Amino acid sequence: MDVIPIKPERKVQLEEYAQLRGQDTAAALDEALAEYLEWARQDFEEAVEGIRRGYEDVKASRVQSADEALEDLRIKHGIPR
Repeated sequence: MDVIPIKPERKVQLEEYAQLRGQDTAAALDEALAEYLEWARQDFEEAVEGIRRGYEDVKASRVQSADEALEDLRIKHGIPR
């Protein structure tokens, strides 16, 4: 088994997290890490997809000027001139 050092304050947080969930610290750490890594993977995939869609929009000339975009936002959110 590999040992990874953690800061004392993080260990206290982990122990509290585990206790609230009725888990031992190793299981709680594994669960929290798995959830975070899944969130990070999904976030990365969504960012890449958003960039891809934006790039496709630019290539297809589906764009508007910054002035037009800012005006749309001003109107949408009721911001006075």
